[in-house]
Amino acid sequence: MEDKFELLKQYLAQIEDLEGALRLMGWDQQTYMPPGAAQTRANQIATINRMAHELQTRDELGQLLEELNHNIELWDYDSDEASIIRFNWREYQKLVKIPAEKMEAFTATSTLAYEVWKEARAKNDFNLFSPHLEKLLDLQLEFTEFLQDGTENPYDSLVDFYEPGMTASMIHDVFSTIRPRLIDLIKTISGTDQVDDAFLFVNPPQDDLLELGRTMADKLGYSFEHGRLDLTTHPFTAGISYRDARITTRIVDENPISTLFSCIHEAGHAIHRQQGNPSLYRTLTSQYSMGIGESQSRIYEVVIGMSREFWLHFYPEIQRIIPSLTHVTLEPFYRAINKIEPGLIRVDADPVTYGLHIMLRFELENLMLNGKVKILDLPELWNAKMEEYLGLIPPDDAQGVLQDVHWTGLMGYFPSYLLGSIFAVQLWDKLVEEQPTCVSDMANGEFSPITEWLGERIHTHGGKFTLLEIAERAVGDSLSSEPFMHYLNEKFGEIYRL
Repeated sequence: MEDKFELLKQYLAQIEDLEGALRLMGWDQQTYMPPGAAQTRANQIATINRMAHELQTRDELGQLLEELNHNIELWDYDSDEASIIRFNWREYQKLVKIPAEKMEAFTATSTLAYEVWKEARAKNDFNLFSPHLEKLLDLQLEFTEFLQDGTENPYDSLVDFYEPGMTASMIHDVFSTIRPRLIDLIKTISGTDQVDDAFLFVNPPQDDLLELGRTMADKLGYSFEHGRLDLTTHPFTAGISYRDARITTRIVDENPISTLFSCIHEAGHAIHRQQGNPSLYRTLTSQYSMGIGESQSRIYEVVIGMSREFWLHFYPEIQRIIPSLTHVTLEPFYRAINKIEPGLIRVDADPVTYGLHIMLRFELENLMLNGKVKILDLPELWNAKMEEYLGLIPPDDAQGVLQDVHWTGLMGYFPSYLLGSIFAVQLWDKLVEEQPTCVSDMANGEFSPITEWLGERIHTHGGKFTLLEIAERAVGDSLSSEPFMHYLNEKFGEIYRL
């Protein structure tokens, strides 16, 4: 079987090289590509995506994977070899059901839709984007018809792309458990003396702000030898390979904290990528689930970046670029960056209200894919759910239904943002249990013990295990929302003196 496993790796290397090229082209599209090149880029991406899809669904590859999977017990379950076989056999069985021309059509439509979404958001015109969303939804419904395997909910097949082994029903159970508790916590906090954060809303020099973002990312463990920081409309990480993981942020007028936390969030993603196992490189198996990936960005951004200890080290740095903060001590600054206040924008949401933003999107996607809502009715339904969950009504679609870029691509991964937040707290609790000095280390600007621990428990495994499996291995327990709720109640109970 060893010779056949080596042949498998040769197949996979070609596919990953093509997918890396696609990620690089996507990064360029969202950073430096001239807007007039949209159609050209759509054609290029569609062609290369079709090539990758054809390679990944070849009969020869399927036969090879089936034979190797039949003999997978020759290797230990946790081994790289067994994991590479298991991961790619699972993905092959999904992708082979989708015709190459459908994948090509979806990619081309998605690429063009991204450019229209940017324009629609800038013009606050959902009707400009809605025909493209309609086309994307139709194509995804075709995908679900190809992929459905006895499941009643078509959403399950898309969720499985991002969280293998999970279903919409399982996600609903997790979310329905914490939704009322989040709403109650928000109501309790709203009845207390509100935190003053007015001093945060200033415009420091852009170059100084970005340099501080770079410093923070570097200190956390992000290697600029294998990455870079650029500006974009919507922050993201381009994980081209473990040798090339690029991050982006955005400048928000009079909101420098948003820019910095975007840097930290994306650095978490990129550190995950950069600390990947080289033996999984060019095997596709470095592609971990969305929930696992999001747990890393959230543990860096929220658990670490919003802690007192983090700012004990970095507060003098931000005071240097925002002179008005020299008159503000650390404690009111710490309370200000942790202010709980329902807002319209998901990426700027605090750790308590953030989950409700994700639930809203999960529910709308579920409704769309089950034919229970029309595209043109989305703005109205979005606003109604925002009012129900957060007591807010967006004044326009740019701050409502058009705010996220994600509906220019496949649906199904919004739930992973909250699942990752939940898992991040479980990981942190285990880390502190095993390395209790890591908290005080942060105050001294020492983050390497944290990043090394995460590298050993999470990063090196890539996509060898699902979110449910990695939870058992990393923390010795099943995925649970209880530590997450305990963390929120304890931290914000102390801040708001509940």
